[in-house]
Amino acid sequence: MTSSTEPRPYGTVLIKQKEILDFLLQYNGEPTLAEISKGLGRPKPTILKVLNTMELIGFVRKNEDTKQYALGVSLIPYAQKAISSFDIVATANPYLKKLRDLTQETVNLGVVRENKVVLIQKLESPQSVKMHSEIGGTMPLYSSAMGKAALATFSQIQLINYLHNVTLESVTSHTITSPEVLTDDLKIIERNNYATDDEENEKDVFCIGTTIYKNGHLYGMFSVSTPKYRLSEDRKKKFIRLIKEAREAIIDTI
Repeated sequence: MTSSTEPRPYGTVLIKQKEILDFLLQYNGEPTLAEISKGLGRPKPTILKVLNTMELIGFVRKNEDTKQYALGVSLIPYAQKAISSFDIVATANPYLKKLRDLTQETVNLGVVRENKVVLIQKLESPQSVKMHSEIGGTMPLYSSAMGKAALATFSQIQLINYLHNVTLESVTSHTITSPEVLTDDLKIIERNNYATDDEENEKDVFCIGTTIYKNGHLYGMFSVSTPKYRLSEDRKKKFIRLIKEAREAIIDTI
């Protein structure tokens, strides 16, 4: 008989705490004890005991007037430390390699820095045509698929500030230079969960990009870039499907 090598959990209270944290993270608003109990399918006395401990160490906070619970500020340093030590290249790399192999096109990974996309990884197509982008290079948010996908995650205030501080200049003859047109485009991108760049950042190049975005944090963006002459409508649909699958797979690992 073969014994299992899977690690066994130690301390069921920790598991209950994580269930509560996950519930608070996903809940739209601040729930009461009754709502947490109902949502998790656990007795109120059990949940209350765990919540009392979590409140004591600052993992949750309770509004004494409304009896509602929210995530505690003690979690913030942990989140900041986790984000600062997170290596998006290492995490995304296997999925981006698979995406490159399935599309046979160039796959790019970028992050937002100072209102620009900074390219941090580029997986070349085996049938590559020379493109201008290179690791460490930058491109505008408003003219690139990765950048527009990132902008679509911005709050209204963030977008207003961006448009106030950045001049939408033509990179090519296809670049969107109207704030109103860009804003309308971003609404569509937000609904679709992907963005396109049709020769807006580089002549004769079409890009499809999306974000690595989870729990309100933008970890990065990635895109597939192809010479426009190689992109049929069927290939475009296939690339969009593959990009969305890669996005979900990467997010699931975070």
